[in-house]
Amino acid sequence: MVVKLQRPILVGGLGLSFSLWMLQSWHDSIVQVGEFGLLSALAVGGGLWLFQQNRPKDSLEQLDGKLVDRATGESAIAKTEAVINQLAQEAENHLALETLRDQVAQLLLELDRQEIKVAVTGGKSVGKSTLIQVLQNVETRNLVSLKETAPLFREVSDNSDAAILAEVAKSDFVLFLTNGDLTDSEFQTLQQLKAVNQPTILVFNKQDQYLTDESASIFSQLKQRMQGNVVVTAASPIAIKVRKHEADGSVQEWMEQPAPAIQQLTQELDQVLAQQGQRLVWLTTIRKAGLLKAEAKNWLNGTRRDRATPIIEQYQWIASAAAFANPVPALDILATAAINAQMVMDLGNIYQQKFSLEQAQTVAGTMGSLMLKLGLVELSTKAISTVLKSNAVTFVAGGVVQGVSAAYLTRVAGLSLIEYFQQQEIAIDSGTGLNLENLRQTLQKVFGQNQQIGFLQGFVKQGMKRLLPEVQPIEVVGVQKAVG
Repeated sequence: MVVKLQRPILVGGLGLSFSLWMLQSWHDSIVQVGEFGLLSALAVGGGLWLFQQNRPKDSLEQLDGKLVDRATGESAIAKTEAVINQLAQEAENHLALETLRDQVAQLLLELDRQEIKVAVTGGKSVGKSTLIQVLQNVETRNLVSLKETAPLFREVSDNSDAAILAEVAKSDFVLFLTNGDLTDSEFQTLQQLKAVNQPTILVFNKQDQYLTDESASIFSQLKQRMQGNVVVTAASPIAIKVRKHEADGSVQEWMEQPAPAIQQLTQELDQVLAQQGQRLVWLTTIRKAGLLKAEAKNWLNGTRRDRATPIIEQYQWIASAAAFANPVPALDILATAAINAQMVMDLGNIYQQKFSLEQAQTVAGTMGSLMLKLGLVELSTKAISTVLKSNAVTFVAGGVVQGVSAAYLTRVAGLSLIEYFQQQEIAIDSGTGLNLENLRQTLQKVFGQNQQIGFLQGFVKQGMKRLLPEVQPIEVVGVQKAVG
């Protein structure tokens, strides 16, 4: 580290000496920089020299290898429009349709947008406002707009960070400011931006507030963690004390404000905008199309779930009655495969996942096997038995446990199918290709969401009313845990 600092200090020192000589010859006086000012000047000049040698070659490395052109943007918009049209087909009077159509029409205009939108974000007191002012004063960019976000990482209980990042996603480029080594929150946020293909430069601002070796160390750590795309700035450098010795022996002192040190950042921005400006606009359009598509799909999924829920309830009680009428010593979910196969077909029709009867039977059998392997059958039977044991009148009816368990597992299977179908693309012609790992994870998730004691108690009561309508179930009390 000492060797690295020799050249920056030498360069800074020579520059300072030359400036002093020029001032002396021009004004016939000697201008001297005090001890504090000298250290500050060397820190700014030498530090920026060192950082300039480590300048990243490409600020858009995350775009390398990605197809970003107008045709890709048009394709993304078309996919979004397809989801909106599907929503219109299934719910022609949906309240969100007009807004969604207006937004997708705006996306087509976005493809030809000339202005580049740059978001300046980061935590509190990192210099966002000052940097924007300096960038606007240094050079006028008619086709660039700089917008400051609210500070991230505030200690509040709401979702303010998520809202800020949602706004950032609408920009073409991001300047993320930090004034030191990254905190975990800053690093995670940067990773989120990278995950959604948001081109970003990490700006190490206020570097002049550190000693040269400290600044260099922080910069090295930032480059290592971010793998490039890091620049340093001093948008508002620390004032330097200047001392001037007059010919009559008097001395004048004042604090002088150095010029902002943002050359590296402006060079990066100029390069990015000149070489990648149009790609940035297209990428933003693609990103906005994806967000709008997700919003439209959420509305569509809500509409479909409203239609699917009664179907699940219908088949869960059919399965319950079948198992109650023909109880077996050990409930086997495969015994209800025929009922569940028909449910698979009906739910598939709602979610545009077309199954033949044979395919639906395969799906139902696969889900039954997964439930057995995951232990969901045993866990559900045990949980329902625990609830029923508190009611001696109904527990003696041999098929109640099997009937209620069959209804419960059929419900879990139906809800799992909904979750699984919602993850698929719109209008898939065939449902032959099941992702078993995704289906397994979905089953576990849905089962966990539906095993709370309050839900089980209510579900058992509904099952008892259907299976034993002549018996008034006793209120279930004092049950603390359904699964041991």
